[in-house]
Amino acid sequence: MAGDYIPAGDAHFHAWQNNFIVYVNNHLADLGLVAGDVVDLNATAATWTTDYPAHTAAQTAAQGARQAKDGARDGFQDVIRPLVRRLQASPDVDDSERAAMGITVPDREGTPEGPPKTRPVVSVDTSQRLQHTIAFADESTPTRKAKPDGVMGAEIWVKVGDPPPTGPSELSFLSVDTRTPYVADYPGEDGGKTAHYILSAGSP
Repeated sequence: MAGDYIPAGDAHFHAWQNNFIVYVNNHLADLGLVAGDVVDLNATAATWTTDYPAHTAAQTAAQGARQAKDGARDGFQDVIRPLVRRLQASPDVDDSERAAMGITVPDREGTPEGPPKTRPVVSVDTSQRLQHTIAFADESTPTRKAKPDGVMGAEIWVKVGDPPPTGPSELSFLSVDTRTPYVADYPGEDGGKTAHYILSAGSP
């Protein structure tokens, strides 16, 4: 507890109790005590002074054992990896043997990623006349530029002019942009018109 006269840490407690035991035993009469008053005190102190050093020694031994274990594993892995590279390159080793050994079985056909499961989130900077800067990010990581696995970029579609589009057929394809932002330039006759954008994740 806060303010307790008995130190919390074992090392501090060990030094404190040694001073306490020595002082009490050397000053029994001054403290109004007799030998019978400190029988339990001295017995528990003897147990502590045996068990605490044993615990400290065990901790030191455990740390040494862990370091030895880690070194043994590192050395073992350094021997395993070159042998596995040799086995992986050997024409005598087939995939069933690789599986039996628990080493990597090559994916020889490739696993398709499937359609994207997330969407782009978009912001459009219209501060420059006849130029829109279209920034996009994946909805799961909106503060980063990283694309989801299997996604090449964002498909950008636009309809210039009102009313807003009611379906894909009203939009014109601009680009599959692989790196945000995308800059769209417009001719003078489109000045003052509204551009409506739709972006979707584009796969290779």
